[in-house]
Amino acid sequence: MSSAQLNKSLSDPNVAEVGNDRTPPNYISVRSKRMREEDLPTEFCKFKEEMKEMFKSFMTAQKTELKVITANLKEIQQTNFNIEASVARLSTQNEEFQRKIESLELQAKKDREYIAILEDTVEDLQRSSRKSCIELKNVPRAPKETSDDLINMVLCLSKKIGLDLVTKDIKDIHRVQGKKVGTNNTPIIVELGSSIIKSDMLRKTKSYNIKNKTKLQAKHLGLTSNEDTPVFISEQLTAKGARLFFLAR
Repeated sequence: MSSAQLNKSLSDPNVAEVGNDRTPPNYISVRSKRMREEDLPTEFCKFKEEMKEMFKSFMTAQKTELKVITANLKEIQQTNFNIEASVARLSTQNEEFQRKIESLELQAKKDREYIAILEDTVEDLQRSSRKSCIELKNVPRAPKETSDDLINMVLCLSKKIGLDLVTKDIKDIHRVQGKKVGTNNTPIIVELGSSIIKSDMLRKTKSYNIKNKTKLQAKHLGLTSNEDTPVFISEQLTAKGARLFFLAR
């Protein structure tokens, strides 16, 4: 084969007839027409109608429920508004109450300070009125006891301890009434002529109890009944002073 023949391309001499006997290309598609409604199957039409009715019923129910929800929301909004108004009113009242409480606390503080001043004043007055008073404790009550009987008890006691008081040294004397019915050995309050006499009597009483094994008893006051009952002589203290003395023991 010559080189001229190799350079020639192989081709069909009858180009016009080429391809007439071949299959059409695969990329060509055929369009299908939409079926008319009257051409659809009966079951499908029924299904379509049922779906329409179902959606219609669903939409109606949704609208009804939406109306109910809207009404409830309005009611809730109104309730919230009322609650906010109530909270605001309560907040205002709370502020007013707080101011009143602060004012009352301040007034109470002033009252407590004033009461403390009054208590101190009363304490001073009581101490001043009792500066010459002594108290005889646990002394048995005599039958049909009188003030003269009490005076004689004190005079007898003063002789026993070596003080030798006279009637004019006793300004006043009385027995305290018991808080409970049937209490007999209530204290006897003796107001002496001066605070000096009171101090001497307390000193003599303490000295007697130290020097003698037998402490002061009812018989030393001239009593013939319950003679061995111990008796105690002390300064008449105020309620506050007695409390402090008790705590200090």
